[in-house]
Amino acid sequence: MTQQVATTASTEETAHSLMRADPSEFRALTPAEMLSRAIEKGVDVESLGKLVDLNERWEQNQARKAFNHAIAAAKAALPAIVRNREVDFTTGKGRTNYRHEDFGQIARQVDPVLSEHGLSYRFRTEQREGGMIEVTCVISHEAGHSVENSLCAGRDESGNKNNIQAVGSTVTYLQRYTLKAALGLAATHDDDAKGADAPKSIDDKQVSELKGLIDDTDTDVRQFCEHFGIDSLAALPVTEYGRAKHMLRAKAAQQQKAKDKAAEGADASETVQ
Repeated sequence: MTQQVATTASTEETAHSLMRADPSEFRALTPAEMLSRAIEKGVDVESLGKLVDLNERWEQNQARKAFNHAIAAAKAALPAIVRNREVDFTTGKGRTNYRHEDFGQIARQVDPVLSEHGLSYRFRTEQREGGMIEVTCVISHEAGHSVENSLCAGRDESGNKNNIQAVGSTVTYLQRYTLKAALGLAATHDDDAKGADAPKSIDDKQVSELKGLIDDTDTDVRQFCEHFGIDSLAALPVTEYGRAKHMLRAKAAQQQKAKDKAAEGADASETVQ
């Protein structure tokens, strides 16, 4: 009994010691800082455990906020996905004809934007009973928070697919749709077959930004335009703007890294001399 009273008194004394800090300073402390101070003050194990739990919840909440901010910014920059593929075949059940965007088309347009905001995606695939296939798309942020979106479907046995092709077709289909659902992507028709207006080109501000990046990286404009199949920067489709900017920024980062490494080598050489 005496030992329990002594322990309680010790804990209360430690708590009061922590609280004797300037109130304004204490309110500004993060859970991690509170935990560090508690360790310095010799707080008991039970209290430390509660502070560890508090810190974990705080970090999870901060990661969730960072994810929400990043996904909102990314979605504002994501373009409508162009349906660049056409399916047209006839079976005993009749003709099947529709247009869709392949996964490569989606990736080319969303990957640079997601990367710019610290986001990435991956897929998890499971074989369910009855031949059903489940694909889960996981959208993750560099701060640690992630969300999942799952869809399930049977094997795609349309056309003359063999068993492996039927499974692969379903997996690819579900990958496209889980990613589109997770990001809230919209799709638009390609203009090749319909004779519609060409995809909208980038505006003057975007042209100016690309020119600045091209100048900073000493990129050959002619080669840059050839890479994107355009005659001039102003003709770059807005759907390719994110990829183009990401490519130039990545080049600038590599060049800066090379310069920093060269500078370090020069400093080391001078030190030796």
